[in-house]
Amino acid sequence: MIEITCSALLFDLDGVLIDSTPAVIRVWTQWARAHGFDPDEVVRRAHGRPSISTIREYLPHADHEAENRVVENGEIADLNGVVPLPGARELLEALPPDRWTIVTSCTRQLGTTRLGAAALPIPPRLVTCDDVKNGKPDPEPYRKGASLLGVAAKDCIVVEDAPAGIRAGKAAGARVIACRTTSPEPELRDAGADWIIDNCKSISVVGRNPNGDLRLAVSEQK
Repeated sequence: MIEITCSALLFDLDGVLIDSTPAVIRVWTQWARAHGFDPDEVVRRAHGRPSISTIREYLPHADHEAENRVVENGEIADLNGVVPLPGARELLEALPPDRWTIVTSCTRQLGTTRLGAAALPIPPRLVTCDDVKNGKPDPEPYRKGASLLGVAAKDCIVVEDAPAGIRAGKAAGARVIACRTTSPEPELRDAGADWIIDNCKSISVVGRNPNGDLRLAVSEQK
């Protein structure tokens, strides 16, 4: 067990707080097959990044906004199996409301729809791809998340599951806890994760310092 002190936590959504993997695979597989691409490769490339970034790579000359709407509408409509991951609800309930937010690569509509399906709280200062010019792995999303909470990114803990998100958190100056929910552990380490855990069940709030900073207990047990 490791004790970590931070000003706030910045959570990725899919693969950290909720399990949307079955729906993501179904939607991106359908899109890939419709365009003649390898579904497994497309699913891997799409995870943890704004969907339009993946679309631009595979269809450089297409109407990217139109293609993105197709993917987003499919993901909004497919909520089968979208559930909280272990420990997510308990951890969020234990945190002060002003000391955490979500920084996700999906749109605001998709993010809030999935949070509603999983019956998890929607933070008032949610950061989505609609709120930034540069998505993960660029540091902008996590810098904005920290700024909205009134803290420095270097004083935050980012909780991620995808290499792109880990790189975004590290580039923003934050420390990163990576979950083994989506990517192989070597990829998480190569991306720069400071700690690797199974899921949010491995994080608990043990107290607060006089200055308001959070004290977390983190278990890296495999």
